[in-house]
Amino acid sequence: MPVPLAPYPSPPTPYAPPPPPATNGGGGQSQLVCSGCRNLLLYPVGATSVCCAVCNAVTAVPPPGTEMAQLVCGGCHTLLMYIRGATSVQCSCCHTVNLALEANQVAHVNCGNCRMLLMYQYGARSVKCAVCTFVTPVGASTTTTTSDQKFNI
Repeated sequence: MPVPLAPYPSPPTPYAPPPPPATNGGGGQSQLVCSGCRNLLLYPVGATSVCCAVCNAVTAVPPPGTEMAQLVCGGCHTLLMYIRGATSVQCSCCHTVNLALEANQVAHVNCGNCRMLLMYQYGARSVKCAVCTFVTPVGASTTTTTSDQKFNI
């Protein structure tokens, strides 16, 4: 006796992403990094602080129009975001205090041994090469600041 065949199941409906937030102030979202666990947090535009659902840390939202900058932590190599113009940034992971230098506060010199171009804090008396570990004394004739973009070598 023949067995009746069942019809094929209908194909699943394709995923449709949610519509983009309205640009006229009608419920847009923004994002920032949690100050506790470093997860990315989404929050509605206009919020003043965000509570993380993972670690319950409350992270303050910078005011609208605030220009942000970023740097890599010297202690744990985590990417840190901070308000541009700050002089130092404390890492929430390893608590290292990092100097936040503007572009015109950084200078360059060629290593006195291997000639590798080195970057260092403007005003330092010497810089140690990360490649060959040679310590190069810094002189006015061999340095340049990044705001000049001229290399007097």
